[in-house]
Amino acid sequence: MIYNLIIYLYVGAVKLAALFSKKVSVMVKGEKDAFPVLQQRIDRQAKYIWFHAASLGEFEQGRPLIEEIRKRYPDYKILQTFFSPSGYEVRKDYKGADVVCYLPLDTPSNARRFVELARPCMAFFVKYEFWKNYLTELNRRNVPVYSVSSIFRPEQLFFRWYGGEYRSILKCFAHLFVQNQESVELLKKIGITNTTVVGDTRFDRVLEICRQAKELPMVELFRGETLTLVAGSSWAPDEDIFIPYFNAHRDMKLIIAPHVINESHIVEIIRKLERPVVRYSQITEEKARQADCLIIDCFGLLSSIYRYGEIAYIGGGFGVGIHNTLEAAVYGMPVIFGPNNQKFMEAQGLKEAKGGFEIHGATDFNELMDKFCTDYGFLDKAGKKAGNYVRNNAGALDKIMKEVKL
Repeated sequence: MIYNLIIYLYVGAVKLAALFSKKVSVMVKGEKDAFPVLQQRIDRQAKYIWFHAASLGEFEQGRPLIEEIRKRYPDYKILQTFFSPSGYEVRKDYKGADVVCYLPLDTPSNARRFVELARPCMAFFVKYEFWKNYLTELNRRNVPVYSVSSIFRPEQLFFRWYGGEYRSILKCFAHLFVQNQESVELLKKIGITNTTVVGDTRFDRVLEICRQAKELPMVELFRGETLTLVAGSSWAPDEDIFIPYFNAHRDMKLIIAPHVINESHIVEIIRKLERPVVRYSQITEEKARQADCLIIDCFGLLSSIYRYGEIAYIGGGFGVGIHNTLEAAVYGMPVIFGPNNQKFMEAQGLKEAKGGFEIHGATDFNELMDKFCTDYGFLDKAGKKAGNYVRNNAGALDKIMKEVKL
């Protein structure tokens, strides 16, 4: 089987990479530890619902569903698995799940052993998680599996002439809750009809985050009455665009929450700044009043930080792909991002709604910021359009819960 050959080659490559990468080494160890975790933590008398997310972003998409099921069906327990350390390390103590662990790589033996130990009565795989051996094993045991917030494109393997083996994976799902009608039409062409367009559960999630946003008095003190740009999940190419504008415009403030939080990156950012700066970890009332730039050098605050800005810049659009635009848009603020956003449906939606703005470099950014900073009517309308886009697209959770029966 070609799929299993690829998986075994991938396993070998991962083990080799673990010798040179701390992140990969952490992942390999976590996957190895998953089986002892299940042996020790799974209550053999309980019924488990299994949620799998590759990383933190996918977890946030699935989280509204986890918490709704927990509320409606308290007798069931929750197993949450991750593939990436960036998801597991941040949410390993998540109180909404009874057991949290890594998901071992998708070999036939790992799949059999994992499902045997976990014994789920239902499973949810979020967005792009299509693991053939796990899905086949769950199907063999008559465990219903649902795909949540998935999205399909013509270039994916499922729709290529040589994608027969991959197409068979999709037949293991009891139902696919997809984000758009295009996905439904693509799946229909290959004989998959158990689909429902529900949209993206992230809209529900960011609305909940907004309602629960943390009060951050020091950030509020720092902002004062000055127009503030919040740059979330920024990378160096992003910082090279918005920092020069900030340096040249003394009538605005800047909050930077970099995607990579390490000392070398923080130092690199500070070197580019020509105005007073303070790190969040070192902030005092005096420093908050004196600083023009605030660097968020810790995790877990960004979704609450956005509430203190008037404009958001979302990083990643000049490299890996843009990060979460909805966390900012939900506060009714326009969002700016780079050109690598074509595969992000919410970015396309925000652009269409005129609450999101794509830039291709410093010239575009400078012109847009000049417009925002001088035309407050334009700024206000763009922000309202961004907020309305989020609210108008919520409701995926209710649509899923109407289909899922326990």
